[in-house]
Amino acid sequence: MIFSSDNWAGATDAVMAALARHTSGFAPAYGVDPLSRSIEAKFNEVFEREVAVFLVSTGTAANSLALANYAKPGGVVFCHKEAHIVVDECGAPEFTTGGNKLFGLPGDAGKFTPQALETALKGYPEGVVHHGQPSAVSITQATEVGTLYTPDEIAAISTVAKSRDLPLHMDGARFANALVSLDISPAEMTWKQGVDVLSFGATKNGCWCAEAVVFFNPQDGAGFEFLRKRSAQLFSKSRFISAQFEGYFENDSWLESARHANAMALRLAEGLSAAPGVDLPVTPQANEVFPVIPRAKAAVLQDAGAKFYEWPTDDLPADRMMIRLVTSFATTPAMVDDFVSRF
Repeated sequence: MIFSSDNWAGATDAVMAALARHTSGFAPAYGVDPLSRSIEAKFNEVFEREVAVFLVSTGTAANSLALANYAKPGGVVFCHKEAHIVVDECGAPEFTTGGNKLFGLPGDAGKFTPQALETALKGYPEGVVHHGQPSAVSITQATEVGTLYTPDEIAAISTVAKSRDLPLHMDGARFANALVSLDISPAEMTWKQGVDVLSFGATKNGCWCAEAVVFFNPQDGAGFEFLRKRSAQLFSKSRFISAQFEGYFENDSWLESARHANAMALRLAEGLSAAPGVDLPVTPQANEVFPVIPRAKAAVLQDAGAKFYEWPTDDLPADRMMIRLVTSFATTPAMVDDFVSRF
């Protein structure tokens, strides 16, 4: 009954098999090997256009470096107030951008609206040196509470961002989970709606450590290789990140892993919705479920071996708590049913 995080799961068989295929022999270092070049071409295929792609090892690196590419003196990045870049990355985006400020926008269910962004931007008029200057807008897909921006919502946010000539960044740590839930193409969830740069996450969905920064306007990535190198994210044996992506994309393994994780979350939500004393204030749309349960029940579940985290919230009585349950490619129906049965 492991629901702490999809990071707790291992790697898929497809990814491990690809790593094994490429572990012997010799290949050029620092990402100029044939395998890495083929993965760059694969990203072009996945997104239906030429992109500039740079492989890194962590989501924090991908987010921080993507934003650093557009950083300005006195820069301000607009995002949701509960975004991962605000809450869970230890100041890495601020550090990597040279001190660009993260402006947290309010919004229900982990999302902010175009109107909220427009209002915030008015507080930073062009050319007023005392306030600083907007540098980027960032959305998270899927969000920190497992909800999704629709394509229309992404396009509307992009329109506001472009009114100030700001790039739109997407934190796609759970990109595949969002994609299969919306049942659209990668292109339809990104550049066709005005996304300029994507942190493409694969680690949570079955890779060992494989993330990518994808620029949908390749010229935006000019010089990014120096940012990556300076941040110690240029691996000498880069082919092993590329090998993970080879297994990840092979036979649409990445999509099947995400579909399974989402299906397990739906099974979990359906079971909990019928359990006594359980509320589901957020409708799950990807692979995370946020039930509100009696605090005493949480202790019973943990004593039985269940693993999960409490999710902070201010509006619950002392005897109740919200918990976060995350499913993955490795979650089984038996794990879900065992957990639900304990209610």
